[in-house]
Amino acid sequence: MKIYLAGKISGDDGYQEKFARAAQKFAGHEVLNPAELPEGMEKADYMRICLAMIDCADMVLFLPDSRFSVGAKIEKDYCDYIGKAYWLMEDEV
Repeated sequence: MKIYLAGKISGDDGYQEKFARAAQKFAGHEVLNPAELPEGMEKADYMRICLAMIDCADMVLFLPDSRFSVGAKIEKDYCDYIGKAYWLMEDEV
């Protein structure tokens, strides 16, 4: 199963570690991790890449802090629009 991770990145200095912990919980699956993208691109570039990753995923996993992220809100709205399965994590990783 391909799982895309969604959560707060902008303004979170520890985002890479947080996403890595979440990815470890799903070892054995193909984890699509936006925290592994290179730094320095424009927000719109990241969103285009992330939406393409969502298109490729079987499901999207929203980390608990995703509710504080404008980008994750766009990703959730996109999932709702295209009918992509997703799950909202309630506990921190």
